[in-house]
Amino acid sequence: MKNLLLLITLLFPTLIFAADYQMEVIAEELNHPWSIDFLPEGGYLVAMKSGEVHLITATGEVSDPIDGGPDTYFESQGGYFDILLDPDYSTNQLVYLSYAGGTSEANATTIMRATLNNNAFENTETIFTASPTKATPAHYGGKMHFLPDGTLLVTTGDGFEYREAPQDTNSHLGKLIRINTDGSVPADNPFVNGGGDPKVYSYGHRNPQGLDLSPDGKIYLHEHGPKGGDELNLITKGANYGWPAVTYGDNYSGAYVSPLKEAPGTLQPLHYWVPSIAPSGLLIYSGKMFPEWQGDFLVGALVDNEVRHLDLQGNTIASEQALFSELGERIRDIREAPDGSIFILTDGEKGSVVRISR
Repeated sequence: MKNLLLLITLLFPTLIFAADYQMEVIAEELNHPWSIDFLPEGGYLVAMKSGEVHLITATGEVSDPIDGGPDTYFESQGGYFDILLDPDYSTNQLVYLSYAGGTSEANATTIMRATLNNNAFENTETIFTASPTKATPAHYGGKMHFLPDGTLLVTTGDGFEYREAPQDTNSHLGKLIRINTDGSVPADNPFVNGGGDPKVYSYGHRNPQGLDLSPDGKIYLHEHGPKGGDELNLITKGANYGWPAVTYGDNYSGAYVSPLKEAPGTLQPLHYWVPSIAPSGLLIYSGKMFPEWQGDFLVGALVDNEVRHLDLQGNTIASEQALFSELGERIRDIREAPDGSIFILTDGEKGSVVRISR
């Protein structure tokens, strides 16, 4: 266990902001931790990209891998992605896990639902498999979030080589999906009466790896652009977010993806990044431990090994600052604990679970 008391002062474009915080490494030497959720009795479930889920106690003891997890296509960007406890976990012990299922020839973003009993997943079932399958080990999305009505949101990527798919509302690639917890379709989804696959909630996305709700129930999603053009989007039911017809990014070769940065029938991002920060993990802070951040966005930035703090004023990002760069590691996930502290997962062969508090 390591404790470090840090005092930082950040110069904003228009003001000086000072925050003191304590950084505590809860667990380390973890193999690419990608997602964390908080157990009501204390401790954490952490999903590793390599295809393992571990229970970690509040004091940092790491369990053996939980038995019964699904086989995953562990290649390049494939593996385990996100882990999420059911809102009624205390009574039903249900856990949801997103992962790359399938083979090199046919793989897809997949959602498993299971009950957690001691150190084993039981009663496992697949409640969602993105269709069509793809033959690339990239751009899966895989973030999940519950809505207040109990339905489940799931992000899917475009598969990298399937750029036409995000504009096809009958494809699951490059979408925000909304399902019931048994995998069925909510009756009020935007395409239940035609015009697209009934599980699609929004479309025109590239590779969304951040998803959260604001305190007033708005859905926000961020996604990787290509060479620049990462986006933070406020989600509207049934809306088109443009990829690849509209983008602020270019191909890695420098060639245009599209000459258009806006077009009729598509929504503009709330915020975008050029050059790319490679956003991963999104937290809209609502706790009391850091009241000055309430309602603001915290975004993991893989490229710069830091967290970006975005100050939301109305419908505008008023300022953006770098936080926690002293970690010096890729930030894969960022979550708010029940007590208002902030948990960060650093991504690597020797990744860590880090708690930030006052």
